[in-house]
Amino acid sequence: MPLDALTDAPNAIEVTNLGVRFRRNRRGRRSLKDLFAGSARRTRPGEFWALHDVSFTVKRGESIGVIGRNGQGKSTLLKLVAGVLLPDEGNVAVRGGVAPLIEITGGFVGDLTVRENVRLTAGLHGMSRTDVDRRFDGIIDFAELADFTETPYKHLSNGMKVRLAFAVVSQLEEPILLVDEVLAVGDKAFREKCYQRIDELLADGRTLFFVSHNERDLRRFCTRGLYLDKGKLTLDAPIDEVLDAYNGDYA
Repeated sequence: MPLDALTDAPNAIEVTNLGVRFRRNRRGRRSLKDLFAGSARRTRPGEFWALHDVSFTVKRGESIGVIGRNGQGKSTLLKLVAGVLLPDEGNVAVRGGVAPLIEITGGFVGDLTVRENVRLTAGLHGMSRTDVDRRFDGIIDFAELADFTETPYKHLSNGMKVRLAFAVVSQLEEPILLVDEVLAVGDKAFREKCYQRIDELLADGRTLFFVSHNERDLRRFCTRGLYLDKGKLTLDAPIDEVLDAYNGDYA
């Protein structure tokens, strides 16, 4: 598809008949015979569908909250949209790059300094060296790590690591922002900085795909909700309606 068609397409994300299967202890591996069998035949003892027959679209600039109990496929769905997990059935089409705030401290190298990690991680996400240089001071200020730029990453506290990761990824200029419970960490002051940064990104027209158990955060950032239960999409509606249904089921 030509680049201008990607830019003009109304949907940022299109998910069609999506399914992903796991074993109880590890990801299932399919044999060549399995690939040519029907889905019922491919489901073997000890396996389950983390997501099954899930379909929805997300328009550009929409803010979507994904809701459900633990183990219902929310984070799995986010990883499928991010492209770090491949589906067993169906398709995920993402039009535009993603800034993934999922498993947020992953990808940083313990023996490298904070400075080196900023350059490495931002570069791996496609930021040019010139952009990294231009944004470096702002990233460090946001993360509140001005006194630690030459400190090896492995010597940072967990809170420092999260602040650094959020500061880097939230500076990416990708049109789609994927967030998985990142606002549940850090102290109150840092969470408020995260809130303000996400508000800025949304005001800039970014698309938000947000997984959280925090009802206040979901109501603050999202206009629409997807309710997952037992790997199925049971409700796609305005966020207040979805939260009401969830609370009614599990009050």
